[in-house]
Amino acid sequence: MRQLSSWQTAVYLLGALLMAIGAGCCAFLWHPEVFSWVFLAGALAYVPMQWQQRYDGDNATLRRLRKIMLASGVFFLLAGVSLVDTQTHFLSRFMSYQTYITYVYNKWVMLLLAGSLLQLYSSHRISNELQKD
Repeated sequence: MRQLSSWQTAVYLLGALLMAIGAGCCAFLWHPEVFSWVFLAGALAYVPMQWQQRYDGDNATLRRLRKIMLASGVFFLLAGVSLVDTQTHFLSRFMSYQTYITYVYNKWVMLLLAGSLLQLYSSHRISNELQKD
């Protein structure tokens, strides 16, 4: 795996910290109108830095795990957009209220859970595979 530079690592860690703070504060309903944007800013910092870590080797397992990790980043970005939409109700203007409540409102939790589980699995497996090589 390609290592990040020092400033990329700082942005990566800052993004992860902002995501954790934003999700925690929104989950406990402490100023969710502000911290939803904090989560989205963290996701916008975290995911591109994660995409910068490339794998150029021939191991098919590591390539597959890397794609799973990229999918978790997409889930994080979608969770951020959904979290902001939960506070602003922007997408409710484009669909019926019943459809909005059924498919969009407060679904950020499921997206965040899916992204977190994929991230946890792929990170653990990638570290094990790199130790084997």
